[in-house]
Amino acid sequence: MLAETPTTPYYLESQKGSRHLDRPPRKRGGKATRCGISKELDCILVARDRNRQTCDFVTGRGPVSAGQLMKHLKPVLAPDVLLLTDAAKAYQTFAKQAGITHEAINVHAGIRARGALHIQGVNGWHGRFKTWLRRFNGVASRYLANYTGWLRVLDAAELTAPRQWLHIAVAPA
Repeated sequence: MLAETPTTPYYLESQKGSRHLDRPPRKRGGKATRCGISKELDCILVARDRNRQTCDFVTGRGPVSAGQLMKHLKPVLAPDVLLLTDAAKAYQTFAKQAGITHEAINVHAGIRARGALHIQGVNGWHGRFKTWLRRFNGVASRYLANYTGWLRVLDAAELTAPRQWLHIAVAPA
């Protein structure tokens, strides 16, 4: 089994609809005050295999850590999996702790594939998610997991009748 987990996308933290902000309000979404990955950004971890099975997790704010990977990713990976990721240290540490075979691809050097192994499935998911999320003009960070779930259902394309959509919308979790 092959699991892909490339760079995790980061989205600027949003407190839309909150009555009490723990920071000054931003105009029109705003920008992060620091360049790069900081605690102002929400992190979404996505794992996808060759059969298009997708798992996504909102891990919190800031860069993903080996502890977060152990908490979220370890339960969904088979012991004999080949984990294909970008070159972030957290993935290397996680793979070593979990006893999982790990291959890293240096995305910053422009390398996207190594033979038949690539991370484009997850990169495509990130692109579709950003495009789909744009129509909502931003979402509150607390609802980010709901939106990733909706996209997972849309990606599966198994729901074709309005009755099925209604059942999903009102069914208890």
